[in-house]
Amino acid sequence: MDIRIDQLSMVFDKTTAVREMTTTIQDGELVSLLGPSGCGKSTTLMLLSGLYKPTSGTIYFGDKDVTKLDAQKRGIGMVFQNYALYPHLSVLKNIMFPLKMQKVPKKEAEIRAKEMADLVQIGHLLDRKPGQLSGGQQQRVAIARALVKKPNVLLLDEPLSNLDARLRLEMREEIRRIQQEIGITAIFVTHDQEEALSISDRVMLMKDGIIQQESAPQNMYKKPENEFVASFLGNPPINLMTITKSKVADSYRLEDMDQTINLPALPPTELQTVRLGIRAEDLYISEDNPIFHGKIIHIETIGRDTLIRMQVGGITVRALVDPNQQLQIGDIHGLGVHPESIHYFHREHGKRLPLQKRGGMRHAKAHVEEHA
Repeated sequence: MDIRIDQLSMVFDKTTAVREMTTTIQDGELVSLLGPSGCGKSTTLMLLSGLYKPTSGTIYFGDKDVTKLDAQKRGIGMVFQNYALYPHLSVLKNIMFPLKMQKVPKKEAEIRAKEMADLVQIGHLLDRKPGQLSGGQQQRVAIARALVKKPNVLLLDEPLSNLDARLRLEMREEIRRIQQEIGITAIFVTHDQEEALSISDRVMLMKDGIIQQESAPQNMYKKPENEFVASFLGNPPINLMTITKSKVADSYRLEDMDQTINLPALPPTELQTVRLGIRAEDLYISEDNPIFHGKIIHIETIGRDTLIRMQVGGITVRALVDPNQQLQIGDIHGLGVHPESIHYFHREHGKRLPLQKRGGMRHAKAHVEEHA
């Protein structure tokens, strides 16, 4: 079932939690609401659930206006961060509980509950109490309970935040499997970018109650629409710096850094200053025509990745490099970049600037303004 949101706003006292949101979630999509604390993602979920009523705007489930409908009349299933299981009831009775509230005959309710338990792979745990289950098993019970009443929409509010790293990985894969197997429309709230990017058909990244970008995960990562999106996504964080036009035509420089920088592409703009972003994985050690030179001040190896930090004038630049390279702290090296991976943003409002391909490399004197 499609979900359509039209000019939706929610104001608490003088705080606007959601601001004039308009978007459509397609039938069968798993969409993540992603963003930092206080961005409005959980409030949006509460509005969709019916637990909050909006200050203004409209919510449609299919062709039906549900804006003023109570939660129990919307046909939703909801999974909370704390699972909210009944500790005195068995797994089977926890899953059956919503059907009991709907006055479904006991025999039918038991059959449906067992089917859901098998779907989430806890059919062997039906006689246990929640206190006898692991965190991941409790989460499966919560999902089964949300789905047993055959909802039109599944809402998940930070469902994995109480699990350890290994269980989070396992459960996000399970949530995706279950959602695809049933074909249900699902909205998944998280502050964890890895979760959002790994399981979603589409990600909505929010800040201050406004959707900053909504797109397929890889498109959002590779083509961020503004500097906030670029800086929020990615681990290690993207390298950000300010470039200014130099006296040489069509060339830029990094402030306070007296060395040559090579920019393989420049934005077609009359702006005197532009923000530049380069992700760590798009930089590599290169002594042949590097974009700039720097001194290695830190080397960190985590699994297959080697992350270095280089002092380049007044800023620190992060790069993920070949782990087989022999590098030492204090070494001075050049850094190359993949041209198509450079991002340019407007310095004032942060919006992405389109690139203009040019023949050959541009050279400019450079110096630094701020820490990346």
